[in-house]
Amino acid sequence: MKTTIDDCRIIELPKISARQGNITFVEGIKHVPFSIERVYYIYDVPGGEERGAHAHIELMQILVSAMGAFDVILDDGHQKKKFHMDRAYYGVLVPRMIWREIVNFSSGGICLVLASQPYNEHDYIRDYSHFIKLKNSA
Repeated sequence: MKTTIDDCRIIELPKISARQGNITFVEGIKHVPFSIERVYYIYDVPGGEERGAHAHIELMQILVSAMGAFDVILDDGHQKKKFHMDRAYYGVLVPRMIWREIVNFSSGGICLVLASQPYNEHDYIRDYSHFIKLKNSA
C-alpha cells in the first residue's frame, strides 16, 4: 500500500458536552481505523523544540491535542500538509510511511498519541533520506 498525503485526515472524535465539562472518548475500530494497541502522550516540550521527525513502516497513529496546541507537518515524500491541532475532539490520522514532525507547541501543550501497535524500534525510519529512498522504491 503506497500512502500519500491524501490518506492523512482529521478524524472527529465523539464529544459529549455538559454544563460540568465535556468528555471525549475513543474506541478502536469504531472511532479510529485501527485497534488501539498503545497510548502515550508528549508534554513539557520546551519552546522552539520539535518532536517526531520520523516515519513508521507499519504503525498508524492518531495525534490529538489533549491540551493546548501544536502543528503536525506530514510529508509523503512528494507533498507536505500542515494540521493545526487545538481541539481535544479532533485527531489527525497519520498512516504508515508518512514522515511526521510535531512543532510549535503552546505552553502546556500535550499531544496524545493513539497507536496501532506496541512500541517496536525496528518500525521506525529516523533518517529522511532513507525514508525518501523507501518511498521511491515502493
